[in-house]
Amino acid sequence: MRHFDLVIIGTGSGNSIPTDAMAGWQIAILEKGTFGGTCLNVGCIPTKMFVHTADQAAAPQNAKKLGVDATLDAVHWPEIRDRIFNRIDPIAEGGRNWRANENANVTVYEGTAHFIDAHTIDTGTGETITADRIVVAAGSRPSIPDIADLDTTGFHTSDTIMRLDELPESLVIVGSGFIASEFAHVFSSFGVEVTLIARSNLLLRHEDLEVATRFTDIAKQKWNVLLNRKTTRAEKTPTGVKLHLEGPNGEETVEAQQLLIATGRQPNSDLLQVQNAGLDTHADGRVKVDEYQKTTQPHIYALGDISSDYQLKHVANHEAKVVRHNLEHPDEQIKSDHRFVPAAVFSSPQIASVGLTEEQAKEKGIRYVTASQAYASIAYGWAMEDTTGFAKLIADPATGQLLGAHIIGPQASTVIQPLIQAMSFGLDAKSMAQGQYWIHPAMPELVENALLNLPLD
Repeated sequence: MRHFDLVIIGTGSGNSIPTDAMAGWQIAILEKGTFGGTCLNVGCIPTKMFVHTADQAAAPQNAKKLGVDATLDAVHWPEIRDRIFNRIDPIAEGGRNWRANENANVTVYEGTAHFIDAHTIDTGTGETITADRIVVAAGSRPSIPDIADLDTTGFHTSDTIMRLDELPESLVIVGSGFIASEFAHVFSSFGVEVTLIARSNLLLRHEDLEVATRFTDIAKQKWNVLLNRKTTRAEKTPTGVKLHLEGPNGEETVEAQQLLIATGRQPNSDLLQVQNAGLDTHADGRVKVDEYQKTTQPHIYALGDISSDYQLKHVANHEAKVVRHNLEHPDEQIKSDHRFVPAAVFSSPQIASVGLTEEQAKEKGIRYVTASQAYASIAYGWAMEDTTGFAKLIADPATGQLLGAHIIGPQASTVIQPLIQAMSFGLDAKSMAQGQYWIHPAMPELVENALLNLPLD
């Protein structure tokens, strides 16, 4: 049985942990799927490449009000798909080959691993190994709801929908979160008739209520949005799939050529059988970690989707840096910083957020004030004829410190960055608004004006 100084399970952010300082360590890297993890292969990167293409395809729809006649002549799905994966797939394979063949101190095992005990791992390749230190970075996978006969339909998840052989005429999406919203934008922009089925009364219900309500209202104008629906049964048809629903009007059905299940993701802790290693988990399966990313076994760290509250690549990367430091400097350990974690939804319109929603501030009993600023009220928003976007800020009225920021509208994921920076470095709203130049006319004026409108003490 071979012994290692360090075993890393998962090749997403976990693959960044080995450094030159570990050149003298014997390291094993275990991967059950494709090198590079969710973000590179089935998540952030390919989806945003599709989103950017969808934005281009949707542009003619908005050109008329600007005095421009433009048309979308054709969408060549195979070319779109292949442009994306012909770039991504070689990166994944190159990463695998580099680790397997050019790192003398690294051994790669490709199989579905699981713990035997706190120091012993079955690699899933027929070989069992032991280790002094272990990093669990095995990510997550799409969660599949309990819908009768769903497995007979040939449904897709976010892992598979981007590699369709051909573009369908219609697509039904079960889900109401960011994955469902992004793919609804992508496929509808390509001319696909999209139906979105949500169990709740809002899309993106984890966003600030005003933002989620605005997005839902906009979505209803573009897609067939069915709220407060429970999907009870799925049925394969000669032309695709039929879903049976229960909702406010009783029983109903919807049909489409393809079905996408986008109801969230679950951590892969069950596949790893983490209980065999004595690792505690949350009710949803996430591995419990402390502020140093340590599990209940002090020699085992965990990071990313398998343990984090945030299924976000930038969070996993941050946690990987913390774990790397703590492995290299066991007597000078550092803590993860999850105070101001931003997130974005790359649908249409974009949404970006950081910090508390107004509803969370109320629940916590925090004294706060808010201010909102419409894109239509600034020069660049006026130029774009944007009538739905806005920024909403939440602040401590006594100190001016920002508690939360929420933007829905063009380039929200970029426009929000100064607010993330202000929260991270303790810059109060008044100093931020008045202590610097703001380019006129540019979209960051949305932030400037929202800051100036906060009714501070």
